[in-house]
Amino acid sequence: MTMEVEGGEGQGKTMLCLLTDPDGNPLGTPVNFPLNTEPQHLQQIVNQLRQNEERLPYAFYIADKELVESLGKFAEKNKISVEKVLHIVYQPQAVFRIRPVHRCSATIAGHTEAVLSVAFSPDGQQLASGSGDTTVRLWDLNTQTPLFTCTGHKNWVLVIAWSPDGKYLVSGSKAGELQCWDPRTGKPSGNPLIGHKKWITGISWEPVHLSALCRRFVSAGKDGDARIWDVTLRKSVICLSGHTLAVTCVKWGGDGFIYTGSQDCTIKVWETTQGKLIRELKGHGHWVNSLTLSTEYVLRTGAFDHTGKQYSSPEEMKQAALERYNKMKGDSPERLVSGSDDFTMFLWEPFLKKQPKTRMTGHQQPINHVCFSPDGQWIASASFDRSVKLWNGTTGKFVAAFRGHVGPVYQISWSADSRLLVSGSKDSTLKVWDIKARALKLDLPGHADEVFAVDWSPDGQKVASGGKDRVLKLWMG
Repeated sequence: MTMEVEGGEGQGKTMLCLLTDPDGNPLGTPVNFPLNTEPQHLQQIVNQLRQNEERLPYAFYIADKELVESLGKFAEKNKISVEKVLHIVYQPQAVFRIRPVHRCSATIAGHTEAVLSVAFSPDGQQLASGSGDTTVRLWDLNTQTPLFTCTGHKNWVLVIAWSPDGKYLVSGSKAGELQCWDPRTGKPSGNPLIGHKKWITGISWEPVHLSALCRRFVSAGKDGDARIWDVTLRKSVICLSGHTLAVTCVKWGGDGFIYTGSQDCTIKVWETTQGKLIRELKGHGHWVNSLTLSTEYVLRTGAFDHTGKQYSSPEEMKQAALERYNKMKGDSPERLVSGSDDFTMFLWEPFLKKQPKTRMTGHQQPINHVCFSPDGQWIASASFDRSVKLWNGTTGKFVAAFRGHVGPVYQISWSADSRLLVSGSKDSTLKVWDIKARALKLDLPGHADEVFAVDWSPDGQKVASGGKDRVLKLWMG
């Protein structure tokens, strides 16, 4: 089959191409495209072949390089033979676009010690922070002022996490207790949850598409255990024991399994009805510091998307969340990435096999944070080596290094459309990176000291950051 494109150079000459999705599944059979075929022509072809009712935007990649010109020019520049079948990967893009944040719209004082964690609610309408001053604070995003100060912890608040329906906020402290809060009042929902013997390192909620009423979450502890809690019963219902050292990170996956990463160098996979260990993922030579799931963004935001739609019942919310999850996941299995003190990352497909799909090397220092983009197409990693690196979310292949920070990079967060990434560093700056251009988009100085925590709101409108200087900063587009 041969396609025709009107006019331009390279008319008449063709090359045999095969369009595939990011997982390598072909879209039809190889086709002869004229050398003057450009991305907009390929967009039309993919929309036709996929029989999309509404025309969707796509980006095209050849050997991990984006096609931004005609096939002929690309082949010439990259010395690609026109004799072989050329594999072109099409990747769907977000239909909405997030503006990059470029100014600090508010610097809000309130905490009396370092801000250790910041998190927007799933709908992006509320913001919470946890601090070394033992409080959790909720902030009014309209007036950009403190709303509630939540007191009750005995030590530093290390971790906070919103339930995916936005009804609860849970915080974990250095003393090992957890507290559930009602974000509408700033009051505790019951007594502190006691069980961990050492400090809390991570919290993850059961996805709303698995349970309409968000009742269960899992916590990870320095004591080597992870615990499943029920906020209605107000107690620990299952203890996941088996790690021989501290559990450093935890994720509750969309298929209903829990993943824990530990200083014992392993990742364990648990089922959640009885807390049975069902798989162990081994390969790292040092502590596992961070885990990320390819579906993480839809799990965090549940039924809420960029349109701001509200829901009248938990069941309606569950159904909408399930549709979003299935659409994002597609036919491929949920993927997991781990980042370690051994300077490496692994890409896993835990339900296909216990061996990693790829080992990802390139960082020169321990990896602090790994994070899949909302669309699952990219993985970003932040390291003590002062760089942020970008990797292909399907294959794990290295794509680009973002350099510019002059201190360790602590945390990263994606914009909802997967086109931008923000990083916070010990060097006191935030930096916004442009994924398409593979370059620094904006430098955001303003903090007086190390930036420990950063989050991009799910509605895309704002970024929040906090750190050693005790203030919360809001950045707008």
